[in-house]
Amino acid sequence: MLDDCTLCPRNCKINRHKQKGICGVKDKILVSNILLHKGEEPPISGENGAGIVFFSGCPMKCIYCQNMGFSQKGIGMEISIEKLAEAFLILQENGAHTLDLVTPSPHVVGIIEALKIARKKGFNLPVVYNTSSYEKVETLKLVESYVDIYLADIRYTSSHYGEIYSKVDNYWEIAQKAIKEMYRQVGPYSNKKRKGLIIRILVMPNKISGHFEALRFVANLDPEIPISLMSQYMPVFGAKNDPFIGRKITNAEYQEAIEYMEILGLKGWIQTNEKEKITTKAVNWQ
Repeated sequence: MLDDCTLCPRNCKINRHKQKGICGVKDKILVSNILLHKGEEPPISGENGAGIVFFSGCPMKCIYCQNMGFSQKGIGMEISIEKLAEAFLILQENGAHTLDLVTPSPHVVGIIEALKIARKKGFNLPVVYNTSSYEKVETLKLVESYVDIYLADIRYTSSHYGEIYSKVDNYWEIAQKAIKEMYRQVGPYSNKKRKGLIIRILVMPNKISGHFEALRFVANLDPEIPISLMSQYMPVFGAKNDPFIGRKITNAEYQEAIEYMEILGLKGWIQTNEKEKITTKAVNWQ
């Protein structure tokens, strides 16, 4: 599959055994960090934290990405498939609540092989596919029998803004199809099943994220899909001097998004700023 790579919507068809794809990585698995992380949504982190694996490389080129070093600059440590499988098992032994794979699509082939190895050795944590939703349906079908939870962003509901701020074509058209495929596979997230789809929406200044339309999209797809409505947008890197996204969101902007989420009857989590520390609060969620 990596001879003529079409794993992501870029369809760059680069031979990744020989050179980097548009995602910024070749055929070897690169990881930036592997650790227990308590900062994800409650179903992902649990009490002990998610066993999170930050993969290097990304098909999107968001100018405000806080993970710029490994997502776009390719900083990371090369790891074999066998060592990755071993890392999954170590995270499980250390009490991880889930296995949280961040930006996995460039490394899907290796991840599947690592999960096969780990499962044979007793790995049984719920696997989280943590994604921007800029995904091909065909690639999502490859991981269908390996993924339990999709943690999927809706970045924009305007592909125009996707082009300006993330350098990708047709983001919203692609993301809608991808999210519908994720939903087909796992349905809405259920605590009882420890399986399903969770949608993240990062509220951005001046409604650039199209969060109202994003919330309507989820409500129309299935109002039981939990929403993580995020407030921590930071204007870093190329966003610092942008006239539209070169500032943090205001309290009024975020409150307006919360109120619309409640009007639509959606459940999930919102974020509150308590003494400059972002904390997560449940909304209509058990």
